[in-house]
Amino acid sequence: MPPIGNAPDHRPDTGELTVSTASLEDWQRVAQWAADEEWNPGLGDTACFHPTDPGGFFLGRRAGRTVSAVSIVNYSDAYAFLGYYLVDPGHRRQGLGLATWRAAFPHAGARTVGLDAVPAQQATYQRAGFAPAHDTIRYGGRPLRPGTPPSAEVVPVTAAHLDALADYDRRCFPADRRAFVTRWLTAPGHTALAFLREGAVTGYGVLRPARTGHRIGPLFADTTEAAEALFDALTASVDPDGEVFLDIPGPRQAAHTLAAARGLTPRSHTVRMYTGPVPPTDQERTFAVTSLELG
Repeated sequence: MPPIGNAPDHRPDTGELTVSTASLEDWQRVAQWAADEEWNPGLGDTACFHPTDPGGFFLGRRAGRTVSAVSIVNYSDAYAFLGYYLVDPGHRRQGLGLATWRAAFPHAGARTVGLDAVPAQQATYQRAGFAPAHDTIRYGGRPLRPGTPPSAEVVPVTAAHLDALADYDRRCFPADRRAFVTRWLTAPGHTALAFLREGAVTGYGVLRPARTGHRIGPLFADTTEAAEALFDALTASVDPDGEVFLDIPGPRQAAHTLAAARGLTPRSHTVRMYTGPVPPTDQERTFAVTSLELG
């Protein structure tokens, strides 16, 4: 657990802040803050994210007004992920974010905690006990259509695939998130496709509508060939003038090459950081992460 006493730098100056867990309805305000910060959240993200750990979403309120937020979602006994660390613009530089952080962080217990930091805040998180692991690059643009026939190995996800896809996801993510994967694959507006080779899942991807364009995440696959086929099938239904965005871990050169080959360009980057050892995953299968807010 990070030494929270050494975390960010400002202290509350006036008014009493209370921190409590947030309902799904409460969290809609935070989703709007994320949109205002141009994080470009998916339109249905909150409904999928919040049930993952309802006790892990925290709001700070002062004088009855919601002024700060942070999520610390426990995925397992060993792993948690921190996101949505936000303060209402009219209440910044008053220590409210730090106070919310301090109240919320014990929810993670002794778990390793991951997060995606904007570069300007990397030093702040390092003081709180986080160590950088790698950059994550957001790509965006109007995807090029390759003009090749769609792969017969790419199929729409059905209820019959859900267990196998949850098992596959566990190989790519540091914890079993079976319930979340089911919500994510079946959420309204989400397009979920699996790559099947000889009947076995060897990749899957999800496209969802966002505040701007669409986002792809996750995109997991055994091979670049499978990732390309999934990307092309997912983007085939996107309006020709519509933009697509995906977040690629810095070390995954094959994924960067795929994004560039489909006409996408780097738009921004974050730094993936952790407080301790990360449960092992097969990183070579990751062509895009699910989200920067929930890992």
